[in-house]
Amino acid sequence: MDTPPLPQPKLDRTPITFDQYAAYTPQKLELRHGFYGYGGQDLTGFYLAVLANMGLREAVRQVPLSLWLEAIQELALQNPKLNFDTETGEAMLNSLNRGLEDLQAVAEYLEEQG
Repeated sequence: MDTPPLPQPKLDRTPITFDQYAAYTPQKLELRHGFYGYGGQDLTGFYLAVLANMGLREAVRQVPLSLWLEAIQELALQNPKLNFDTETGEAMLNSLNRGLEDLQAVAEYLEEQG
């Protein structure tokens, strides 16, 4: 049996196929040291299926925006496609940092407003 494609989360909730369910849902989900697991199995497909069913908009609503922005910043800065040794790369880094600072200020304001 071929492995089905990984579920692809979208902004709104989307269904997964039965083949994706069968391939990516652990038969017995275990909790070890506070983490989901199942015998060392890669749970990426399971997590993506949950996000697909939940929808990214709903997932983002469940966690403070400042944490999403922190994760995005770390991921963007680690991207090997960004070459900060060039003039263009340095300009992109500056743009990224300015944009994230602005978004962080908005997120902090929204979180303070409750």
